[in-house]
Amino acid sequence: MADLATTFAGIRSPNPFWLASAPPTDKEYNVVRAFEAGWGGVVWKTLGEDPPIVNVASRYGAVSYNGARLAGFNNIELITDRPLQVNLDEIARVKRNWPDRALVVSLMVPCEEPSWKQILARVEDTGCDGVELNFGCPHGMSERNMGSAVGQVPEYVEMVTAWCKHHSKLPVIVKLTPNVTNILAPARAARAGGADAVSLINTVQSITAVDLDRMAPEPVVDGKGTHGGYCGPAVRPIALRMLADIARDEAMQGLPLSGIGGVGGWHDAAEFIALGAGNVQVCTAAMHHGFRIVEDMIDGLSNWMDGKGYRTIVDFRGAAVRNYVHWGDLNLNFRTLAHIDQSLCIRCGLCYIACEDTSHQAIAARREGSARRYEVVEAECVGCNLCAHVCPVDGCITMVPQPASAPTLTWAEHPNNPQRVTETAE
Repeated sequence: MADLATTFAGIRSPNPFWLASAPPTDKEYNVVRAFEAGWGGVVWKTLGEDPPIVNVASRYGAVSYNGARLAGFNNIELITDRPLQVNLDEIARVKRNWPDRALVVSLMVPCEEPSWKQILARVEDTGCDGVELNFGCPHGMSERNMGSAVGQVPEYVEMVTAWCKHHSKLPVIVKLTPNVTNILAPARAARAGGADAVSLINTVQSITAVDLDRMAPEPVVDGKGTHGGYCGPAVRPIALRMLADIARDEAMQGLPLSGIGGVGGWHDAAEFIALGAGNVQVCTAAMHHGFRIVEDMIDGLSNWMDGKGYRTIVDFRGAAVRNYVHWGDLNLNFRTLAHIDQSLCIRCGLCYIACEDTSHQAIAARREGSARRYEVVEAECVGCNLCAHVCPVDGCITMVPQPASAPTLTWAEHPNNPQRVTETAE
């Protein structure tokens, strides 16, 4: 049986599935239920200074797509609105009663060294395993010069991280905002400040919908709305790309990465781990389906690892990073052609319409008596694989690699590359 136990930034947990800092981790009751369900760790909802902030109602917006609820999820909730000492007392009690689970505390206070020094001392007294610096919240707190207002300025990231490393012995995880042009700048700054790990991504600035009757962005608060933080399955591609950018960066080698953003099952988790994550954090899926989803995550990942021969998470962590390359490093001579399995085809014609109207006219519509038949015109097929994506039947359209007719050729080597032409002339 696969061993799912992980050690992340020196913090041990029985499996790589942690709950992210969010409403599900806002109080002892929720966290205990999560641990009873089997979660390996939690990041306690972000603590701040007293007096507590005040939240609004309503707080959530959502995007549904083709009948799927919460394909994207938006929130305008802020950090915890419960007194600091109440949270600290509960954290200490939970850690005492669940010593084998990871318990990390998310923090956000004004960008002043005394504020960080004071709260770190109080948090350390709880016996928690580490702290996560919330440099990503894109709404409400950023207007108070916290959250993403810090995370978007690498100099601030490095400065605050260094303060925390100086004033605490706990592992320091820096949570990065995706609302930047280049994720490497704040990630490198976190490392320069002494971070023990980084986690990403926090939520993406968004407006998920507009109420056309009240003419206000959703969620509507007394007739008005604001931008919020976007999460859920829709942001997973963004999170995977940013995680992979850090994982392959030479300056970031060896720094543990915690993957966040749209993890809804074991397969999503395996993708994050393959791109370098040492664990994953989950929020939207738990809010949608409840804490028991972790059972399927644990079983699914364990069974997949057994089937692949992976004994531990480390065995495949980062295995896909070496194949995540820049566009210019791809083989321009590689060829693949679409193939339609006629025994699976339901004759819907979606592949034909998509290719005929928007691509390369590489699928022909034919008649076999009164029946329709769609065939690939190989001479016109460029291997774009649009047809495979629009086909509603799994496995009906596959992309078949063609025998190599020429050696590997990258853009750097291509005769049409202006830079190569210049270098050759010189």
